[in-house]
Amino acid sequence: MNELLYPAFGVLLVDDEPAWLRTLSMTLEGRGGLTHLIPCQDSRQVMRLLAEQDVGLVLLDLTMPHLSGEELLGMIVAEHPEVAVIVVSGLNQLETAVKCMRLGAFDYFVKTVEEDRLLDGVRRAVRMLELQRENREMRSRFLSDRLENPEAFSPIVTANKAMRSIFQYLEAVARSTQPILITGESGTGKELIARAAHTLGRGRGPLVSVNVAGVDDSVFADTLFGHLKGAFTGADTVRKGMIEQAADGTLFLDEIGDLSQASQVKLLRLLQEGEFFPVGSDHPRQIRARIIVATQQDLAAKQAAGQFRKDLYYRLRAHQVHLPPLRERKEDISLLLEHFLEKAANALGKKRPTPPRELAVLLSTYSFPGNIRELEAMVHDAVSVHTAKILSMETFLHAIDRQGPAASASQPEADGSGNPFAAVESLPTLAEASELLVDEAIRRAEGNQTIAARLLGISQPALSKRLKQSRS
Repeated sequence: MNELLYPAFGVLLVDDEPAWLRTLSMTLEGRGGLTHLIPCQDSRQVMRLLAEQDVGLVLLDLTMPHLSGEELLGMIVAEHPEVAVIVVSGLNQLETAVKCMRLGAFDYFVKTVEEDRLLDGVRRAVRMLELQRENREMRSRFLSDRLENPEAFSPIVTANKAMRSIFQYLEAVARSTQPILITGESGTGKELIARAAHTLGRGRGPLVSVNVAGVDDSVFADTLFGHLKGAFTGADTVRKGMIEQAADGTLFLDEIGDLSQASQVKLLRLLQEGEFFPVGSDHPRQIRARIIVATQQDLAAKQAAGQFRKDLYYRLRAHQVHLPPLRERKEDISLLLEHFLEKAANALGKKRPTPPRELAVLLSTYSFPGNIRELEAMVHDAVSVHTAKILSMETFLHAIDRQGPAASASQPEADGSGNPFAAVESLPTLAEASELLVDEAIRRAEGNQTIAARLLGISQPALSKRLKQSRS
């Protein structure tokens, strides 16, 4: 596979001075990390290049033979309004800068300006263009309701509309170099989503996963950045950090909400500067990996409480995906049940058992606090002790009973007090409320009285007696 270019669109460098073009290219590629550069010395070739190639940004000199930069700026704005233009001129004149901005330039820099300011301006323009393209791509995908790369999501078993929307969003932002923040309860499949995003990115490098929960600051730095020989006592050899191991691929940092304040500063600097220092080194190295982070914690709440840096939080949520819990994906329970039955049978060397029809109904009434991971463990446990043709429900019943009545699948919405009747203006009588409750339990249990009785916390004979009384 060819080396992945960054950004996805070309950056056209227009100047008639070969020495300046070389210097600018080295600056953008070295410290800036931009590799999709198109140098051009002849201003007459610019419009042809824009017509033939996917160019998103032009860095334009003003004083050139044949066509001046000012003429080109007007032509680019008129014929290619989607292309951003940064003027990089030897003229340090306020009037000229104002005129260029009025003509439609994104920014204006003098060639003698310090390197950092120019790089910041180029990065801002690239980020703006990436966001514009991502927004257009997302609108197109959502309107057409299509997936271009469904194979990237094949390990994720789902028929849920919210999950499909997540897939479309990931496709739209896949080529961006900005971080992806994946949130969701434990067991919802955050690592699978990270793997899908890595696959969609089409980088040549690997996916490198690091769980940073409980990692102290010194270990975090060594794990991510690596160290030089002799950097500290015991550093007998050079050690590559995870960032270098993930070069041209993806670095996945799980449980990011547990990072210490000191480690948060290091991660923020890495994301802001795009470079890092191995422990014991004075020479920066360029990051060449996409960063994906995940957490089951509420980062917004942690940030508000002063436990997570605000600047890092907003940097990480450039692209954010929130995975719904399994209790909000009830249509997936039967699909996941079949998937895990097959997986468990293969792992245990058994023939796949047939689940009773009422098993999926029973599971749909359970809240699954451990989400998909809990369902997989339940199924594996049941298949491991399975001996008959039809899968027994006993293992599932015991697992659900251990969680207690608080794990009933979905509680009725209330006004926040926890009382479903608090918002009701006219209260039903006790007999009416009892009848409504029984009817709802029967509906959720799809007519299965045994499951309905479990939901109500009564025996099946007691429920049968109530039903006979209500019908008589």
